[in-house]
Amino acid sequence: MIYYFCDGTPESFFTAVFDAYNKECFITSDSEIQLSLGCETVRVLADAEKCRRVLQGLKQYDRNAEEDILTALRNCSAQKEQVCFLYIKCIFERKTAIKNAYSLPAVVDFNDLLYKITGETHRLKGLLRFKETANGTFYAPYSPDNNITDLLMPHFAARFKAEKFVIHDIERGIAGLYNGEYWITAHIGKAEICLSENESAFESLWKEYYKSVNVKERPHEKQMKRSMPVRYWKFLPEKI
Repeated sequence: MIYYFCDGTPESFFTAVFDAYNKECFITSDSEIQLSLGCETVRVLADAEKCRRVLQGLKQYDRNAEEDILTALRNCSAQKEQVCFLYIKCIFERKTAIKNAYSLPAVVDFNDLLYKITGETHRLKGLLRFKETANGTFYAPYSPDNNITDLLMPHFAARFKAEKFVIHDIERGIAGLYNGEYWITAHIGKAEICLSENESAFESLWKEYYKSVNVKERPHEKQMKRSMPVRYWKFLPEKI
């Protein structure tokens, strides 16, 4: 078995697809993955020409495949590159779009990656909590399972057109920054945040509102955990 190790970029992944296509192999970017006995390892450097040829072939059979694969590669799973690799092989072997061919295990696994990305993105559009900082910028820390900060930014830029804000993935050290006109993402590591004098009052009001609409006699803990998974609660003032 040959293990191809990517550097985490799409270009490196598509290069690995080109190199590994006809081999018994496993593609990953997870350096901590447990290797099988007697395996061979290959470090993959991005090659623009190999990457272009793979993408050109994909577009020939499915014009949406590239976007879907780039989305799936945001998943936190150590298996994501291998799942995407097997999905690509299915497309090339069948010479057609296969996204809805649920009888194929490779398609089921691939769509599961996509669902976890789109599902978490949708959920966090309603669960992010912004804090007002001393300079008037709004700051929202969070730690999503998947790398989705730049998927959230268009939504919040449209909602808060005139506001400056930061969405900070504290686990990956990635932040989306919006200045009231356009947004970018950047690696910022840890952030020292000074909150405004009014922030404590805002949080108290929000907690009171949450408490007032919650009916003690009719607890709905299971439903709450489905809509607001416990792993996100540490960033929700109403659950602290």
